[in-house]
Amino acid sequence: MKLLLKNCAVLATENGAFRYIRNGFLGIDGDTIVYVGETRPQEAYDQEKDMSRRMLLPGLINCHGHTAMTLLRGIGSDLPLQEWLFEKMMPIEDKLTAEDIQAGNALALLEMISTGTTSYSDMYFEPRTAVENAVESGIKANICRPVQCFDPSEPYGENFRAKQSIQLFKDCHNMANGRVRVDFAIHAEYTCHPHVADAYRADCKALGGRMQIHLSETQKEHRECLEKYGRTPAQWFADLGTFDSPTSAAHCVWVTEEDMALMLRKGVSVIHNPTSNMKLGSGFAPIPRMLELGLNVTLGTDGAASNNNLNLMEELHLAAVIHNGCAQDPTVMKPAELLAMATVNGAKLQGREDTGSLEAGKKADIIALDLDRPHLYPNLEPLALPVYSAQGSDVVMTMVDGKILYENGEFLTLDKEKIMAQAQAAVKRLYG
Repeated sequence: MKLLLKNCAVLATENGAFRYIRNGFLGIDGDTIVYVGETRPQEAYDQEKDMSRRMLLPGLINCHGHTAMTLLRGIGSDLPLQEWLFEKMMPIEDKLTAEDIQAGNALALLEMISTGTTSYSDMYFEPRTAVENAVESGIKANICRPVQCFDPSEPYGENFRAKQSIQLFKDCHNMANGRVRVDFAIHAEYTCHPHVADAYRADCKALGGRMQIHLSETQKEHRECLEKYGRTPAQWFADLGTFDSPTSAAHCVWVTEEDMALMLRKGVSVIHNPTSNMKLGSGFAPIPRMLELGLNVTLGTDGAASNNNLNLMEELHLAAVIHNGCAQDPTVMKPAELLAMATVNGAKLQGREDTGSLEAGKKADIIALDLDRPHLYPNLEPLALPVYSAQGSDVVMTMVDGKILYENGEFLTLDKEKIMAQAQAAVKRLYG
């Protein structure tokens, strides 16, 4: 079917740069954008949809999270990361069933889809539940089963996490016409022994996979790796050969200048998680320097237990203001760079070169903001509006591959009442 979105403001892309159209048209044929312009296209469309007082943006891409942790939202607040993780998170996670995890992931999808996320990356156990939910909901997802190893004597062949990860890749990669993809993941240097990490990254390379990791999230993690191995976490992963596969590294708060140069050479993408880093007191990642060097920097929410929401619009805003404030320079983070971090840079990280921008030939992954909201008027600086003014609640349409998943408060592919009931049942079982 051919669909024409008309009378809309469009944050389009032309020659690699954002171009704002105040009143325009966007044509879709099936799952692909075929026209973006100020004048009405000459060809006929099967359906026309009036989008007056709406601003179309590329769908947001949440490049790091642990979606099922919506069920742990708020637990362990005001604790440093290591204590938060090992003393608060893991004891509850040990109680989670596959049904709980599916409910937590579905709850996260409601939150993400309604606030403008069209594609996300996820790192959690029982990942088949996330695959099933992604297929049903229509969202795009890069899903992985993280590998950990706490026993230095455990043979790689007996690591059940690695077995599950590889089997998931073989069974589910590129499901739903490539909308759902499977990545590999080493949780972190401090949760995996080198012999397992080395063998697993070799399997990732052999199978042509992409790798997700946590990297230098805290000063403690960074310092203890130096003490243990005489190398930073980035050097540890690089020496193992992890970066020989396309790698996305979450946090990167304490990376050194040498680490950043290494990551640039290896094509490692960075995921900035400003809320999580600030809430856990981890510090401020050197994002302005990374952008200056040319690293591919993206945005993520992290899990709802350390955020405590999955609203990427909020991350977009915070990524702007915290670095300008730290630098005491309001020009450090520019709206166009921030919007790219939330869209096209995320598409590159996920290996989805066919999305992330509104231009002919790209997938129709589109969100619409309601410009009639008081805090979005007047719209005098169109690139600054989504960064500094917009809220996730301003999203009134979320479309993936030309299919509307959410519109004007209504979920069209998910049963909100059923999901909420399942989440409530899981919370009652976990916490009494």
